[in-house]
Amino acid sequence: MVTDITLIVRPEEEKDNALILEKIQKELKAKRIPFKQNDLSPVFVKKSIDARRGHVKINLRYKVYIGEKPASAEDELPHWKHADGTQRVAVIGAGPAGLFGALQLLEDGIMPIIIERGSVTTQRKKDIAAISTKGVVDENSNYCFGEGGAGTFSDGKLYTRSNKRGNISRILHIFAAFGANPSILTDAHPHIGTDRLPAIINAMREKIIELGGVFHFDSRCTGFLTEPTASGQPRVTGVKIKNAKTGEESELTADAVLLATGHSASDIYELMAAIAPESLTEKIFAVGVRVEHPRSLIDSIQFHGKAMGQAAEYKLTAQENGRGVYSFCMCPGGFVVPSSTAPGQIVINGMSSAARNSRWSNSAIVVETRPEDIPEEFREKADKAGCPALAGLLWRNWLEAETAAHGNGQQAPAQRLTDFLAKRLSQDLPRTSYTPGVVSSRLDQWLPPQIAERLHAAFLDYDRNMHGFVCDDALLLASETRTSTPVRISRDAETMECVAVKRLYPAGEGSGYSGGIVSSAMDGERACRAIAKALLS
Repeated sequence: MVTDITLIVRPEEEKDNALILEKIQKELKAKRIPFKQNDLSPVFVKKSIDARRGHVKINLRYKVYIGEKPASAEDELPHWKHADGTQRVAVIGAGPAGLFGALQLLEDGIMPIIIERGSVTTQRKKDIAAISTKGVVDENSNYCFGEGGAGTFSDGKLYTRSNKRGNISRILHIFAAFGANPSILTDAHPHIGTDRLPAIINAMREKIIELGGVFHFDSRCTGFLTEPTASGQPRVTGVKIKNAKTGEESELTADAVLLATGHSASDIYELMAAIAPESLTEKIFAVGVRVEHPRSLIDSIQFHGKAMGQAAEYKLTAQENGRGVYSFCMCPGGFVVPSSTAPGQIVINGMSSAARNSRWSNSAIVVETRPEDIPEEFREKADKAGCPALAGLLWRNWLEAETAAHGNGQQAPAQRLTDFLAKRLSQDLPRTSYTPGVVSSRLDQWLPPQIAERLHAAFLDYDRNMHGFVCDDALLLASETRTSTPVRISRDAETMECVAVKRLYPAGEGSGYSGGIVSSAMDGERACRAIAKALLS
């Protein structure tokens, strides 16, 4: 017999194994579940901290096996096969949707050919360093593009609520199998850390190659090979690629294409608009700023002055004038990083190392943005381009350029939170983790009014619920624009195939179907299960 038990303990009781066993036995008795002490095998499942109402409590969840052997971690892992190349799938993008999609294909022995516009992690590190030290942005290899996708060098958070998208435990076990700390299997908000994730991604790549998969790095998808079908819809037969280093162009044939390009590959929407504009639709997204506090301040607020031995997290939400304003990608003990993908723009993001031990904590604070919020001038531009669904993307591009106009190179425009609320220029700025540097700017003046005004109201609400959040040491940096894509590539709910192009399977964040590492990985798997069903039936 197996049963779930949740215990509530004080911080000092968490490591007392004898007390934990005693509490488990007490819970079993309360449930009137018969047991013998020697037959109990408690397996720790999940831990979370509850610091509400001024009292810190630890929630511990166990799966208790009574007279049974606990399941092993290996039971959660899939069985991969070697691909002989009889059937080939082009996978555009080596982020979580692409990598987990490739592994899913290998369960059926289908050969994945992964095409990634960016570089391998070792070269990405150099390209990313150049953004901070030289202000130079490589359009193909940066925080957003390259092996492992946007999450590789911007935190590695694995927390998701997307239970209906797939098996979250399976994704976590695969990460653990490739070298992630097993703690990700039990933490309430699992997190790998940007310092550890690259090695894990490398191990995944090596396994895919060992099983017959192929990688093309520094190779950008520039078009699709298609053929007509009886239905009148084109069918993808491969892709056109261009090497970013040499400029060499080539074509690759494939039985299907997984489109897993991530939220920043704007050119993919332009390619789709050229061959099937009806497949693109507008979607809700969010933009705003990133707020950075001293970590000690956030820890003190959240843990009520108690030392917990870890950096505190927070989650904030508000409704302001009909739109949600919320924290996103909160990075306890983390850093603010430059995430631009082209010169002439400033985009920021956050990340943490595995230890989460920097002197700062930061989070995006973003405003829900709906299609009707996009100014008319961008709607007109999208209409003239022949694809109305691109209006939000054009507006996002404008905001990133506008942010750069108020910065200096990759130095981000910034303002103390108190000055933002008082609508005045910051005469000086606190120290920041953002290594390119910051420039004092009146964010309240040039951010779009529908963003600035809602942020203003939300910060006042946050401070009422999390007193001390608004302070002179809190710094706002602009702009956070890549929380998700403003465009969705429509697909059939059952077949996962693009509604307008046969054998093309949109997946992950870039296609508008996920938001984060785990949900993207699960979506890539789902799409590739659909591909396997189509190819093997």
